[in-house]
Amino acid sequence: MARTASALHILVKDKEQAEDILAKLKKGNMFDVLAKKYSICPSAKKGGSLGEFKQGDMVPPFDKICFSGELLTPHLVKTKFGWHVVKVLYRT
Repeated sequence: MARTASALHILVKDKEQAEDILAKLKKGNMFDVLAKKYSICPSAKKGGSLGEFKQGDMVPPFDKICFSGELLTPHLVKTKFGWHVVKVLYRT
């Protein structure tokens, strides 16, 4: 059976903005509110939710953090799309 994960993310163009969003999260800002305000991904409308996906469905750097990073802790990840602030909700 394929492993799955569920994650939220905020996609921005530059590292400085991603780091600023990460700092806002550490100060207690709500992930979904920041996603709707800053993310350039269509998932912003859903508060950054990517739903559940299988291992290997996402680009490699994103996939790696989703299947090996600490749960519920926002991480910065750079991909060909830009900078992501990723929060993995769960994995199976």
